[in-house]
Amino acid sequence: VKHYQELAEGNIRYITISPELEGVQSMIPTLKELGIVVGIGHSGATYDQAMSAIAQGATVGTHVGNVMRLFHQHEPALFGAVLESDVYCETICDGRHLVPGSVRMYAKCKGLDRIVAITDSIMAAGLPDGNYHLGVNDVVVIDGDAKLASNGTRAGSTLTQDVALKNMLKWLPNTLEEILPTLSENPAREMGLFDRKGSIETGKDADLVIWEGNPLRDLWAKPAYVFVDGNPVHQA
Repeated sequence: VKHYQELAEGNIRYITISPELEGVQSMIPTLKELGIVVGIGHSGATYDQAMSAIAQGATVGTHVGNVMRLFHQHEPALFGAVLESDVYCETICDGRHLVPGSVRMYAKCKGLDRIVAITDSIMAAGLPDGNYHLGVNDVVVIDGDAKLASNGTRAGSTLTQDVALKNMLKWLPNTLEEILPTLSENPAREMGLFDRKGSIETGKDADLVIWEGNPLRDLWAKPAYVFVDGNPVHQA
């Protein structure tokens, strides 16, 4: 990993580990020293293994509830460890990976300050239905739902963050102002970037989205302008 980080000139920012794999947990302090945020997921880890990884320095649950051993009353597993602890809880907000009730449960268990609304999108995001790839796997997208061609297992999503925001507003009783940090401040804090991203403040990167309409009220509302570092990169 050190070699890869050197080749990447420090640009490996995030890694997901499976805490049950031999030798992985002892790597966590070194990964953090290399500037890499450590998430736990894609895992069959027990509750104790997950809690041990959190104690070692893991700070994120990767798309919680998906591709992990699920909660059982006698073995809460990684799923339960994430909900109980203070780590960030990444939440796929497409309505397919998690039903709205699960998202509401996460919000109640964690508090909105620990929810990070994510897309888990693949290369097909924003594109028509058809055939795509996820790594070495062939993926078929039908009605916006991405699944492995080989066995029909869900394979990422085609969700975009503007739709994720609208979904969160539909599913949760919270206000727009309360939900917005799950897509801005919280991911910036998760990644250790809040000193320059995640909120509108003097001296921070001017990464801004200007909406046409109110996403809380208007079904037709959409991003009208997008700015990156103060430069316009999209106009509807």
